[in-house]
Amino acid sequence: MSRAGLGARRKIEEHIEAGRIKVNGKVATLGMRAAVGDRIQFEGSNYEVVGERKTHKTLIYHKPEGELTTRSDPENRRTVFDNLPPVRDGRWIAIGRLDINTAGLLVLTTDGELANRMMHPAGQVDREYLCRIRGEVSDADLQRLLRGVELEDGVASFSDLVIGEHTADEHTTGHTWYTVTIMEGRNREVRRLWEAVGAQVARLKRVRFGPVFLPAKLRPGQHEELGAKDHRILREDVGLKPTPVELTLKRV
Repeated sequence: MSRAGLGARRKIEEHIEAGRIKVNGKVATLGMRAAVGDRIQFEGSNYEVVGERKTHKTLIYHKPEGELTTRSDPENRRTVFDNLPPVRDGRWIAIGRLDINTAGLLVLTTDGELANRMMHPAGQVDREYLCRIRGEVSDADLQRLLRGVELEDGVASFSDLVIGEHTADEHTTGHTWYTVTIMEGRNREVRRLWEAVGAQVARLKRVRFGPVFLPAKLRPGQHEELGAKDHRILREDVGLKPTPVELTLKRV
């Protein structure tokens, strides 16, 4: 009802609580579900629930260190949303946050259903990070990180871990590069996993989120919009229908 322009969500809830809304002739209650074809009576008018195909936008953003993944900051620090193009219908939703000191791939969309599915652990969407670690980590500790270590919010682990050098221009003596993969996305999970074995993270960069890779040509602070085909692939990859259908109301 709110999407159809009949009032703000909170105001609609107040009308429901006051018994002013009926669904198929019965007084509506909070939490009641309505499906395509149902009839809703409100303020002397009748409406039919209809499905409407929705077009969404999705983009990838190369987040630099020092930016926050938040819409507003009391300290007026830079946020990722400062560099994004405006959208006419909806708003950008960040699919998984990156903390202020972490750089790399951020996927943003106006498709709330897609965002929720990609962020939920049940979606099994993996995230890949490039880590620069000060000093060396023992083989025993690397195995611990793969088997699982206890964090304050439960056991966590890397689903994959590869040791290797990065590009020559970023080589730093006394540091080792690792590529790691996680299947969840808890707050600062990658950093906390390394800290759990006494390792110190010098740099952290996300380079992949599910099937989306950070393009080498995309510089920090730049964004690139995905095409409609790529958006459909993202939805299908997490078990959603390729084209979202949202419920709205038609006056009858």
